[in-house]
Amino acid sequence: MVLEIERKFLVHRLPDDLTCHENLELQQGYLSSSENGSEVRLRSENTRRFLTVKTGSGVARSIYETELTAVQFDALWPATSERRIRKTRYILSWKAHVVELDVFHDRLEGLAVAEVEFDSIEDSRAFVPPEWFGREVTDQEEFKNRNLAIFGWPA
Repeated sequence: MVLEIERKFLVHRLPDDLTCHENLELQQGYLSSSENGSEVRLRSENTRRFLTVKTGSGVARSIYETELTAVQFDALWPATSERRIRKTRYILSWKAHVVELDVFHDRLEGLAVAEVEFDSIEDSRAFVPPEWFGREVTDQEEFKNRNLAIFGWPA
């Protein structure tokens, strides 16, 4: 189990130099999600595949993850039908932090979200985002990936 301490922001302007940064093509499909913030998802990252369980809500959540073979992933993937997202994740640096910038595709085209992980709650509170970040949506359920996959664009 890993404790994930993360803040999430809408992005109102993409950085100019995105093509210079490392990126991953991600597909996520949700097997299960609950109102208490728990979720079970499948994710493919380029050629790697994972089964992930997240519990909790807010800034700090617990994550349990295991890598799957392509055969295992392909056997489970159909169970995520109608609960999927596809995005490109760019890995950027901002001061002492890593920013994961997700640019969504398909029915979420035009949505971009930045996530920043921290070593502590105190570090997360002290974070000052770059000017290209928009409003914070860490605690807004409609911007959780599982809800974007299930419901699409927030109202």
